[in-house]
Amino acid sequence: SGLHASVVAGAACTPDRGPGTTAADTTRAAAALARAGARLVLFAGGDGTARDVAAGLPADVPMLGIPAGVKMYSGCFAVGPSAAGTLAADWLDGAAATAPAEILDLDEDALRAGRPDPKLFAIREVPFVPGRTQARKASTPSSERDAVHRAARGVVARMRPDVRYLIGPGTTTTEVGRILGLELSPLGLDLVEDGRLLARDLSETDALAAVRGGAAEAVITVIGGQGFLLGRGNQQLSADVVRALSENGSRPRIDVVATEQKLIDLGGRPLLVDTGDPVLDATLSGHVSVITGITTTSVYPVRAVADTAPISKGTQ
Repeated sequence: SGLHASVVAGAACTPDRGPGTTAADTTRAAAALARAGARLVLFAGGDGTARDVAAGLPADVPMLGIPAGVKMYSGCFAVGPSAAGTLAADWLDGAAATAPAEILDLDEDALRAGRPDPKLFAIREVPFVPGRTQARKASTPSSERDAVHRAARGVVARMRPDVRYLIGPGTTTTEVGRILGLELSPLGLDLVEDGRLLARDLSETDALAAVRGGAAEAVITVIGGQGFLLGRGNQQLSADVVRALSENGSRPRIDVVATEQKLIDLGGRPLLVDTGDPVLDATLSGHVSVITGITTTSVYPVRAVADTAPISKGTQ
């Protein structure tokens, strides 16, 4: 077709020798690829890298993210690496169209004020096929605050004594902390037992040590608009940690909390898991009970990112 794609890695990947790279280097690299005639720029990273790439690209050069960061709230990412490759190939063959996507990143001022809401930085064209390109993260509207509180109260009502709870990031899980009288880290993983905060902002190693040798559960929420449960923003809950939450081959003890509206807004799309372990992701697939209120739950489908059906050539 005469079309071609180029790939740029984020500035966070600092080389072992020579001077370190900066965000400006990523922006200059993206601009150089566009000047050289690239018709599609793929990048590996998270929202920060997406901002840097978008800053260097003219509006008529599409971009597509290979998810490899901590935060991937923007709508320019494929749901996984294999999906990114298929999307790029189909777009180059004319079998996929582009659509405008929002490039988001966290507002540091809002984060310091305890509101981890993303901010819009740019809009760029992205190869798009439903189920292969992830949606942008949707913020929780003020009208949903009461529903968030009710869902969080549902979690607290179900907490059992002498059980350690790994509380993941998110607006709804932060509300769980408020109800317990605890100040949880807005983007981190915290450890709670019997209403006490045992540890804040745990690493994967910390989390693994915390759940071994005793009763433990994880409490996670759904990323609004995207539907991700694991693998986006809560990478501390790694495949090893999730497996450690199982007993005698049972499903991992994970409590999912979200408002009913957040599930409705997914429009029937399944919740997604992407731990990096396809076998574990397959065991997590199926259906999950989502805590939506003090006494209410909803059963909702879950699917592994790796199970996303391939795009047929010549279809969109």
